[in-house]
This record gives sequence, structure tokens and C-alpha cells, in this order.
Amino acid sequence: MSAIPNPVSYTDFYRQSIEDPEAFWGAQAKLIDWHTPPQQILDVSKPPFTRWFVGGTTNLCHNAVDRHLATRAEQAALIAVSTETGSEKTYTYAQLHQQVQCAAAVLTALGVTRGDRVLIYMPMMAQAVFAMLACARIGAIHCVVFGGFASVSLASRIEDAQPKVIISADAGSRGTRVIPYKPLLDEAIRLSAHKPSAVVLHDRGLAPMELVAGRDHLASALEARHRDTPAPCVWLEATEPSYVLYTSGTTGKPKGVQRDTGGYAVALAASMKHIYDCRPGETMFTTSDIGWVVGHSYIVYAPLLTGATTLVYEGLPTQGLDGKPNGAIWWSLIEKYKATIAFSAPTAIRVLKKQDPALLKKHDLSSLRTLFLAGEPLDEPTGRWISEGLGVPVIDNYWQTETGWPIISMVNGVERKPSKFGSPGLSVYGYKVKILHEITGEELTEPNQKGVVAIEGPTPPGFMQTVWHDDARFVNTYWSSIPGQQVYSTFDWGIRDAEGYFYILGRTDDVINVAGHRLGTREIEESISGHAGVAEVAVVGVADSVKGQVAMAFAIPKDSAIVNDPEAAKALEAELMRRVSEQLGALARPAQVRFVAALPKTRSGKLLRRAIQAVCEHRDPGDLTTIEDPTALQTIQQMVGT
Repeated sequence: MSAIPNPVSYTDFYRQSIEDPEAFWGAQAKLIDWHTPPQQILDVSKPPFTRWFVGGTTNLCHNAVDRHLATRAEQAALIAVSTETGSEKTYTYAQLHQQVQCAAAVLTALGVTRGDRVLIYMPMMAQAVFAMLACARIGAIHCVVFGGFASVSLASRIEDAQPKVIISADAGSRGTRVIPYKPLLDEAIRLSAHKPSAVVLHDRGLAPMELVAGRDHLASALEARHRDTPAPCVWLEATEPSYVLYTSGTTGKPKGVQRDTGGYAVALAASMKHIYDCRPGETMFTTSDIGWVVGHSYIVYAPLLTGATTLVYEGLPTQGLDGKPNGAIWWSLIEKYKATIAFSAPTAIRVLKKQDPALLKKHDLSSLRTLFLAGEPLDEPTGRWISEGLGVPVIDNYWQTETGWPIISMVNGVERKPSKFGSPGLSVYGYKVKILHEITGEELTEPNQKGVVAIEGPTPPGFMQTVWHDDARFVNTYWSSIPGQQVYSTFDWGIRDAEGYFYILGRTDDVINVAGHRLGTREIEESISGHAGVAEVAVVGVADSVKGQVAMAFAIPKDSAIVNDPEAAKALEAELMRRVSEQLGALARPAQVRFVAALPKTRSGKLLRRAIQAVCEHRDPGDLTTIEDPTALQTIQQMVGT
């Protein structure tokens, strides 16, 4: 294995990762502790399945907690803030170790062993993080399901994962509205053919619970018995699964993304150094939820692997610790805890965009170096607004549940390059990203040619291993959609400019075919959202008997009075129609622009575009168990006459 020279540029760094992946990732593997060093860095004997660090043994919890005890035991490891319960608590690395070891001892006492699944159905509380780390500690496979998920959907995940134990809580809270979890969980277990042997319940005093004798246990009672019980780390093969995470929006049988142990640890540790530039002892504030992959990677594991402090937040971006409206709560926490890196989603920033701009200047944000955004494409107006308001660089990064960490981003920890609004950046080291023609499979190498964003194998460490218990589905879903090639399809449209910057144009299944012309909803949304009078917009393709499809736009105006003022709405609609025609051509002009007070979203902030499309086409919108505000979709139903 050849040695890697010190890179002098990101171009060299990236080239090394592609041309000599064994040398490149062998060097990155030194960022974590190994109980047994890897015997083989890369195994590609069975494509498209890729195995990393074969023969090596390690443990995620050891690397996230135990190895820091010698040097930073009294440093803050986890800060749990809840504006729902009005609480703030800091855990040092020593205290985190104590909490995680206790949680691991509880699981062991309940019969959980290496390879068993533990389903975690909890709000954003510190104990949820303890549970994840406890599973990693003893070699169990955690399956986190978003807290408050509906019973039918939860039941399907219980059946697929077959957990020995489920960990939950009495209730969650959203906007101070209590959501009891126990009745949802009880119904899910009743519906599921698989029954867990035990359920562990954390009681926050938010909702009453009826315990099922012989199955249900209060966490407080179990913890009291195992407070001082040792639970040593189990050394796992690097290729053993660490967790299964079900992708959001799946229909039918759930699709469980299976992640390994060693490759994931190395990928995250490297990303904190090279992409996020977050250093030991610093604080990272990621506003996601552990039910999603961003929460797994950049709330729980990556900051702790680095020896940083992670800020775990429960609450809305516009709610203070006293429960009252506060559009500056995130900025106040950045000031208080001296966060250097913040990570959120474009949707959350658009919510804050409706607040008083003065709130961006209310707190001392001198500690903050960079704001990262991911989860959906970042439109240029929103990117400019938050960057100028905070006075820090805003870096979009593009990735998926399946990849575990960014595919496309700026890698400023290696070499600082200018960002471009509207683009997440360059192909990240380890990823051979291509733009392919969706019909011929031909690689589109000329600048600004639109095609499917695809990744050529071997995939880098941290990438999904397979679909849980379904290798055939992994191959057929992800690796068989591009004609004539075995490449991973992201199912996103994209272009790459002359300097190598990628632009994501939306899902391949969100393309509008208007009279034979293919238009991306993302392009139309970008045009409309650039108007000064629009706060947010969703564009969907709706079936049309003449044109095949037409674009329908639903926009939130900055002036809320427009929603109920037909004349003002008509005038703004005309301006937006004209703007789209001028920027994209008459074919891209929506058939209608309708103004609404809110758009239907999941609790993680993702727009439910497919549900909007279904309503417009008088179809069943499907499973809406994760919708944040049901009235938003009901308003659209009334508008289109369903």
C-alpha cells in the first residue's frame, strides 16, 4: 500500500481518495481507536457490496466516550436543552460515560446481546442519546424511529427490525402540545406480529401511562438497580452492523438502511476534520432529530468521536425556554454555549426568515464560524439572507439517509474554496459522482448538462451496507436503475458547471413533463422564491389531459393578508407568472399560483410535495403520520375542491 503524500490542494486530496482508496482511507482510519487493526482496508470482491477495514475490531461507544476520559473527562460532552420542558442540563464526558454504562447495563440485564435489535422511540431528550450509545457499547443494533410516529407505521418497523427491547417515553411535546407516546406504542405492538420481550419507559411526567405487567418497566427503577453495574465495550468487527435506520416516506414494506461500525466511525471522524472543521473541545449545534440520519451522524456520533460538545435541542426554532415565542432562541444558545459550528435545514431557515431580521443581530455570534445546511436544496435568496444576517459563511451540503455523510459539499478543512449560492459544492473525497443520461446511461461531461446524479462504486466508508435483511432490494432499488451500468442512483437530477460545482434540481420523480418538455420543480421554485414578496413555495406537477402535466405552485406570501385578499393575490400571481416566464420560459409558467398561510411538512421540516400532488390530482395523499400541521394540507384540499 503506497503512502499518501501531503496534499497541496483539494484537487490532489480528492484524486488520492479515488485513485488509491486503500492508502487514503488507511490514513483516515488513524483518526479512531482500533482494538485490532484492519487486515484489509477495502474489499470489493462482491460488487456493489463494499466492505471496509476488514478484520479490524473497534467500538463506536469507546471512540465516542471512553477514549476521551483520560484527557477531557470534565469537559462538556452533551448539552440537553428543551424549550418544551424549559430545561437545560450539561453532561461532562465522565457523566456521559456513567449514564451510558448504566443504560448498557440495563439492556444487558434485559437479555440484550451482540447483534440484537433495540428500537428507540423517544423525544429529543438526553436519554435517547444514552440509549443509542448504550446499544453501540454492547454491540446491539439500534433502530431509532421518529418519536410520535403513527402506530401502523411504527408496527411495520417493529416487524421488520424484530427488536428484543423497545425504549420509549410517556410523551413528547411540540410547541408545548403534548403528544402521548405510550398509546401509540401499545397499539403498534398490538398490530405487529413481532412482540418485544421488554419495553423500557422514561417518565417525564407529561402524560399518564398504563404499564403492561411483565413487559413494561420504568427506566428509573431499572437504572436505580444498575447505577454502578459495569458494562464494558464489546469489540465488534468493523463490518458488523451498528444500526438500521428506516428511510422517511417509504411505502409498503419499510426500507431499513443498514450501516456498518468501523467504516462509519472513520467516515464521520474524517468529515468533522475535513468538511465541518470542528475541533476537539468546540461545540457543535445540530438542530435535527435523532429520528433522521443527520441526528445520528451529527448530533450523536460525529461530535463525540471528535471530542467536541454536542448540543441536543428539543423544541421549535421560534420558541423560548419559557415557552413563549422567541425567534432568536437558536442564536441565544450559540452565544451562551459558544458554538462554533451550526447545522440546520433550509426549511428551518425559511421559518426564521419570517421573523424580525433584527433578531439575527440580537446575540453575540462571534464564536460561530460556519452554518451548514442540508436536507433539501438551498435556494439562493434564503442562502444570501441568512449568510448576510449572521455574517458567517453558509455551506449547503448534499447527502442522503443511505450515504450517512455528505456526497457533495465544500471541503474547507482541506482547502478553502469559494461557495456558490444554489450549489452544495464539489464532489466530496471518496465519492465518484457522475451526471448520467437517464435513458442511455451515458455520462454527461459537458458543463450544465442535466442528468441523474449517480455514484460509481466502490462507495466510501460510512455508506449503507445494504437494505436490512434484503440484499436483492438493495441491488434492485439503488444499483439497477441506470441502463447498462451498475452505479448507485441518488434519484436526483443535477448539473455540474465548468468548475465542477454541482447543482441539485430535484427528485427524478418530481420532474414535470409539460407537452414533452421536462422541467424540474426545483427550478420553478427557485424562480418564484426569488421574488421579494414570497416567503416559501412548493411546486408540483399535476396531471393535465392536454399537456400531460402542468405546474401548480403553492406559495406563502410575506404579507399574510394576501392570503385572504383576492385582488392582491391576483396581482402577486401575475408578477410571479411573469417572473417565471422571463427566467425560465413560458413553458415553465405554473398553471396557477395559490397563496396559503402554511405548507404541509413533516415534523423534520420536509415539504410533503407528493401529498400536495396527490390532493391536486384527487388521489389519496397516503400516510401522513409525520405531518406537522394537518390544516395546511386541508386548506389545499379545499382550494382544489376535494
